[in-house]
Amino acid sequence: MASVEVSLKEIMTGAEGALGAAVVDYTSGMALGTLGGGKDLDLTIAAAGNTDVIRAKVRTMEQLGLTSRIEDILITLESQYHLIRLVAGRNGNGLFLYLVLDKSRSNLAMARHQLKRVEEQLEI
Repeated sequence: MASVEVSLKEIMTGAEGALGAAVVDYTSGMALGTLGGGKDLDLTIAAAGNTDVIRAKVRTMEQLGLTSRIEDILITLESQYHLIRLVAGRNGNGLFLYLVLDKSRSNLAMARHQLKRVEEQLEI
């Protein structure tokens, strides 16, 4: 099992083109940890904003009567991928991993695989 700090380091070193990563509690919108980012990428603000994305999707799924679990949500910008992966299991209830990638330097499939691997090892 890996801590938040170790998990963030694994995400940033294992996902080519990673610009920033966070572990977020989507019940509060609070980042439990961040790594990377910068003046053009405030991960604390992004964590809070992406909490709204998850809440909206969960609400919509409930209204549609869908019972499947959300694995991840991808937001594609001109130059970046924003990948949100909900943490499953008893330790991850209400948490998500957030990863921002440079679109020109990343492999989306490998990044998704990396987030899944880190999610499985995360211990809060």
